[in-house]
Amino acid sequence: MDHKPHDAVILGGGLAGLSLAMQLKREYPDMDIVVLERHTRPLPEAAFKVGESTVEIAAHYFADTLGLHEHLETEQIRKFGFRFFFSDGKDDLADVTELGVSAVLPTPSYQIDRGILENFMGDEALRRGIDFREGVTVRGFDIGSGDEPHTIRFKGAEGDTELKARWLLDASGRAGLMRRKLDLTRDNGHHANAVWFRINERLAIDGWCDDAEWKDRCHPPERWRSTNHLVGPGYWVWLIPLASGAHSVGIVADAKIQPLESMNTFDKALAWLWEHQPVLAKQVDARKDKLLDFAFFRNFSYGCSRMFSPDRWALTGEAGAFLDPFYSPGSDFIAITNTYITQLVGIDRRGEALASRARLFERLFFSFYDSTLRMYRGQYNLFDDPEVLPIKVIWDYAYYWGVLCQIVFQNRLGDAEFIAHMGPELTGSAELNIEMQGFFQRWHAVSGKRNHKHMMDQRDLTWFADMNRTLHDVLDDESLAARLRNNVRMMRLLAAGSIERAIADHPELIEGYEHLLDIEGTRTKLFDLVA
Repeated sequence: MDHKPHDAVILGGGLAGLSLAMQLKREYPDMDIVVLERHTRPLPEAAFKVGESTVEIAAHYFADTLGLHEHLETEQIRKFGFRFFFSDGKDDLADVTELGVSAVLPTPSYQIDRGILENFMGDEALRRGIDFREGVTVRGFDIGSGDEPHTIRFKGAEGDTELKARWLLDASGRAGLMRRKLDLTRDNGHHANAVWFRINERLAIDGWCDDAEWKDRCHPPERWRSTNHLVGPGYWVWLIPLASGAHSVGIVADAKIQPLESMNTFDKALAWLWEHQPVLAKQVDARKDKLLDFAFFRNFSYGCSRMFSPDRWALTGEAGAFLDPFYSPGSDFIAITNTYITQLVGIDRRGEALASRARLFERLFFSFYDSTLRMYRGQYNLFDDPEVLPIKVIWDYAYYWGVLCQIVFQNRLGDAEFIAHMGPELTGSAELNIEMQGFFQRWHAVSGKRNHKHMMDQRDLTWFADMNRTLHDVLDDESLAARLRNNVRMMRLLAAGSIERAIADHPELIEGYEHLLDIEGTRTKLFDLVA
C-alpha cells in the first residue's frame, strides 16, 4: 500500500483519462497524479476504439490546451470537414445531393487513429512526470467522507495494491465504475444503436464516380479526408480514414426505424449495406479479406445525474454521460469536463470551498449537454430528407460555432461572472434551438424530399466560413460579449431565413412561428445553397 495520499488517482488511461492527467499536470506541475489503466501498450492501430473524428473544440483542446499540435499535424489526418450524400438505395454518388465544403475551412479538425494517439499520449504522460500504470484492474474504491482521502484497490503485476487519493477521477469509459456504484446512470430518451468495423485499406471515395463535374467540386479532390456520411431513413453511415491507412465504417441508427438485429454481425451489416448503400457495399464486399474488427453498441446514449462533487470526485468522458457520435461531440465534452475538473482541483488547492463551484460547473455542463441532445433526440427521421437535413446541419453548426465554441475557445467555461452577464443571450439561443429543432420536424412532415444532383457548398456561405475562421481570435470580455450578441442575432436571422425557405413551398408552416420572422436585417444566405 502507498501510505501517502496522492493528489489525484484517475481510473482509466484512455483518451479521457490521459488528457485529464496531462491537463492537470500542465496547469499544476507539482501535482502527484496516478493513472490506472487495464490495457497495456502498444495498443493496436486502426482496430481499437470507436470515436476517431474530432471537431473544432476537441481539436483545439488536444492541440493547444494539451500541447499535442505537432503530433496531430504529423501523425494524424487533417479533416476535410463533414460531408453528406443522400444516397439511400443509390449506386452513384454523383446523382444525389451532396452537402459539404469545396475547400478545407481555416480552423483545423482531425481524423484520429485512437491507437496511434493513445500510444503517443501514454508515452507523453510518462515524459511529463505522470505515474501511468498499465495492466492493472481496479477492484473497488471507497469515497472518503469529509476531508478524508479516497481509497482505491487494484490488482497489478505486483498483486493487490491500495492507494489513497485526495481526488478520485473516473475516466473508466463505458465501464462507468463510479456511475454504476453510485447509481448515476439516467435514460436520456435518445435510443439509438451503432455497429462499426475497420477495413485495412483506404476507401478512396473520390474514385467511386466517373462524373467529371462531381470530381471537380472539391479542391484538392480529397473527399476521402472528410467524415463522409451516407444517409437515409433513420440512419447514417460514417466513413472515416485512419492514419494507419485503414478506414473506419459505422452504421448509426434509430432503434425503432433500423433495428440493431438487422446489422449486428458483419455479414448482416454487409447485407444491410447492399440494400441501403450499395455504392459502399460494393467497396466493402471487395475487401472482406481485409476486415480488422467488428463491434456494436446497443443504446449507446445515456445521461448521468452527477458529474462533479464537492467531496472531490468527478466523472469524465464516457464514464459520465454520452450523447451520440453524430457531429463527434464525445471529445468536445471530454475537453469541457476536464476543464471543469481542472478548475475544481485549482479551487481546492487554494483552500477555497468547492460546493458552490461544483454545483455551478455541473449546471453549466448539463445545460451544454441538454442543448446538444436536442440535436439528436427524435431527429433521426430527418436523415432521409435532402431538403430539411442540410438546413438543420447548417443551423446546428451555427449554434455550435456561435455559442459553445466561443465560450470554450475564449477560456470562459468557468467564468461565473461572464456566464451570468451573458445569461439572457445564452438562454435565448438555447430556447431558439429548441424551437428550430421542432420546426425541422414540422417541415420534414410535409417535405418533398427533392434529391437533386448538385452540391450544397458551405464555403458559399460567407458568414459560415467567417464563423469558422475567427474561432481562434483572442477577445476581451467586452469583445466576446459583442460577438455572442451578434452571433445570437445571426442565429435569429438564420432561423427566419430557414422558415422563409420552408414556407415558400409550404405556407402552412408559418403557424406558430410568426414571431421568428419578426426581426429586421438581411436574411442569412440560404437560397443560393438550395436548388
